[in-house]
Amino acid sequence: MTVATIIIDMQVDFFLPHPRLMQNRPKLTANINALAAIAPQWLPRDMGQAGFCLHDAPLEVRRGGHRIVIEGTEGANLLPELDFGASDTILVKKRYSAFFGTQLDSNLKDLDCKQIVVAGVNSHACLRATVIDAYQRDRDVLLAQDCIDSHDEQHHSVSMRYMDGKLGVAMNNEQIDAELQKSWSRK
Repeated sequence: MTVATIIIDMQVDFFLPHPRLMQNRPKLTANINALAAIAPQWLPRDMGQAGFCLHDAPLEVRRGGHRIVIEGTEGANLLPELDFGASDTILVKKRYSAFFGTQLDSNLKDLDCKQIVVAGVNSHACLRATVIDAYQRDRDVLLAQDCIDSHDEQHHSVSMRYMDGKLGVAMNNEQIDAELQKSWSRK
C-alpha cells in the first residue's frame, strides 16, 4: 500500500507575520524534514501550497484586500529550510483544502493510496479542511503531530482534539515510522 505525505502551506507568508509560528519554525521544519526521511520509498509528498492571483483568491482574501501568497512573490515561496526532493509534487491550491480544484485526489488514486500523512500549517484552517476532505474520500489519515502547527495556539489545540480519533489519528514521527514499518511488512 502506498502512503502519501501531504504538507500544507509551508510558505514564507504564513510565517512572517506570526510570532508563534516564527518561534516554532525551526523545530517544525526540522520535524517535517525528519518525517520525509522516515520512509521516502513509500512516502511521495505533495506540497499543498497556496498561490493566489487576486481574482481567484478565497473570499476572505479578496474582501479583506490581503496580499498573501501571491504567485510570483517571495511570500509564496516554500520555506528555504524545508527539504524538497525531485520526486516531490507541488500542488497549487486556491482554497483551504488541498483537494479542492487540484489533481490531488486523482494522484492518490493513481498511486492506489488509501492512507495519507498530513503535516504543515494552519491546523485550524487549510490543514483541517484537507483532513476533512481526505476523510470524506475514505482515506485513512495520520496526523503528524510533531509536524503540525498554527499561528493561533487555542485554535490549534481545539482542531487537533477535534481531528484526532474522529478524522484521523495523531502520532509523533516515531509512532508514524513504527506504523509505516508495520504496514510495509504486511505487504
